[in-house]
Amino acid sequence: MARNPVTWLGSPTFPKAAHAALADTQLRQNLRKATTTIRGKRAGVVAELDDWERLRHAGESIKDDVLANLDTYLLRLEESVTARGGVVHWARDAEEANRIVLDLARAEGADEVVKVKSMATAETGLNEALEAGGVRPVETDLAELIVQLGHDRPSHILVPAIHRNRAEIRDVFRREMADAPASDEPRDLAEAARRHLRRKFLSAKVAISGANFAVADTGSIVVVESEGNGRMCLTLPDTLITVMGIEKLVPTWADLEVFLQLLPRSSTAERMNPYTSVWSGVTPGDGPQKFHLVLLDNGRTATLADTVGRQALRCIRCSACLNVCPVYERTGGQAYGSVYPGPIGAILAPQLVNDPDDEQAASLPYASSLCGACYEVCPVRINIPEVLTHLRSEVVQAKGKRTPEALAMAAAAWMFGDPKRYEAAQRAGSLTRFLARDGKISHLPWPGSKWTSSRDLPAVPKESFRAWWRRNRG
Repeated sequence: MARNPVTWLGSPTFPKAAHAALADTQLRQNLRKATTTIRGKRAGVVAELDDWERLRHAGESIKDDVLANLDTYLLRLEESVTARGGVVHWARDAEEANRIVLDLARAEGADEVVKVKSMATAETGLNEALEAGGVRPVETDLAELIVQLGHDRPSHILVPAIHRNRAEIRDVFRREMADAPASDEPRDLAEAARRHLRRKFLSAKVAISGANFAVADTGSIVVVESEGNGRMCLTLPDTLITVMGIEKLVPTWADLEVFLQLLPRSSTAERMNPYTSVWSGVTPGDGPQKFHLVLLDNGRTATLADTVGRQALRCIRCSACLNVCPVYERTGGQAYGSVYPGPIGAILAPQLVNDPDDEQAASLPYASSLCGACYEVCPVRINIPEVLTHLRSEVVQAKGKRTPEALAMAAAAWMFGDPKRYEAAQRAGSLTRFLARDGKISHLPWPGSKWTSSRDLPAVPKESFRAWWRRNRG
């Protein structure tokens, strides 16, 4: 069975990668500035709606209904797309999805394709598969273009180049573009990208997109964006190929209305996206005349079987959880070693990978302080802390051996199970007061040094409360 490319091959575990990322002061500065700005803007537009919590509950309910009846809605979508001139393909895993897309591009005689920003194709490693098959993919989303030209990895779901500042982007463009930007001013950078991409749009035979939503009743595919590059890809080429995770369904247009209010406010802090593109199959004489929809499983069915973890499939890829996460803000997305970074990546990637021997994926549920900020902002109410603790327990069980932590907890349970043992432990613990300075213990021998290396321990009182009570009230 082919390895699931949701996580990047060769990536270190999160603790190791985070340790390295924390030493990059420029990275931390870039992230802090960007996430603080997005966070503030989001709070402002959300506050405009009196029924925001009702919308969140509605989004949760719709998504849970889809997951509970996924087979029915998928067949309805296939029937609707086919009736409108589209062709539906089913892909069990990343390898099959990539092979389908590559074969379709080759059938059209394309040696280059333009791409709309897509998490699903990043998840499958489509760009690498196309390159290996002799077809060059061209990212047209500005941030994705920056990452591609910089031979870099994305660091954010919504803003893949969030870890780069303007000067760094200018240097990438000057190195990779024939018509380089005049300066690092946003207008000059955008104009350079526009000139670079316009020729690609006008010559491309094939475009590849993801999908934000698909309406089962009508077979309509929805892509929302802010730049207009996606609209160029979705309308100019002769052939359009869309790769979509099977969970991206909504049953009806009325359901779509809920998410078109939740998504833009949670992601770009806008009341609505500047470009909302919707198409249903093929329309003669208007837009692409061949449409292919690739429905991607790639671990989603296995995730659906987990009654706790399945709520991760509600995700609409808004990235709100990343922008409030204190861990992400300090380490950036690349430290997660996954296409899906941040809190949602910490619960989604391990389930899609579904490999207990993948140490990198197994480390992701621990990439959190469990503060709960992610749950509070999630527009579809994914209880990320609940899933994190659930997945942590699965990691421990999968190891199949008694870890030092498990042995310590067993010893604590034995000690708490008997009053005499408990009081004896209290008396022994009180001896550590001789190690205290100014009421705090700053250094303990191993394994206590694991604690005191990063925090102080309050000195243990000479007399326990139990002993005091027995002496004074007994």
